[in-house]
Amino acid sequence: MAVTILLIAAAVVSHGIDEEAKFPYWQIEDRGVSVRLVQRLPDQTRGYFQARGFSIGDADLIAQQCVFQTIFKNARSQITESGPIHYSLREWVVYTHGREQGLKTREDWRKEWKARKAPAAAQLAFEWSLLPTQQVYQPGDYNWGMSVFNLAPGSTFDLDVIWHQGDEKRVVRIRDIRCAPDERRDPEAQ
Repeated sequence: MAVTILLIAAAVVSHGIDEEAKFPYWQIEDRGVSVRLVQRLPDQTRGYFQARGFSIGDADLIAQQCVFQTIFKNARSQITESGPIHYSLREWVVYTHGREQGLKTREDWRKEWKARKAPAAAQLAFEWSLLPTQQVYQPGDYNWGMSVFNLAPGSTFDLDVIWHQGDEKRVVRIRDIRCAPDERRDPEAQ
């Protein structure tokens, strides 16, 4: 089967402040697909994973990797449009400082946690917290989870988000995404 690769010029890429999280987001909307990346402060990530059984050092390791809450939706209607959409985070490309790299996926982290001897319960909570490495979405499906970009807090990067619709490989670049700085904020002030 031939695959058509499309770099989408018509996709809407937006940036703003997420109403619920009160942090910056970057979003793609294209032909019923929506992908939103919402900043997470390193301190939020530390607290979240310490509460799930990770040591202070292991929680800090995660927090220092540039974590975003990622929401992926196939908003297409089963009535008007058919067919699943699928993605693999292994295809997404991060561009920073003149180099390309991938995201740090569940599979990458499994090796890390095994080497660090992280508690099994903490590892399980971690896996369920991450956006799946691969997923298929039927019309109307959506999911969310954390995505780890393996960059220092405050870093700026571009990201090629890639998904497949039928025999098309769709690519949209989001420019100038900024990892949250490593600063303390009062949760009550949000």
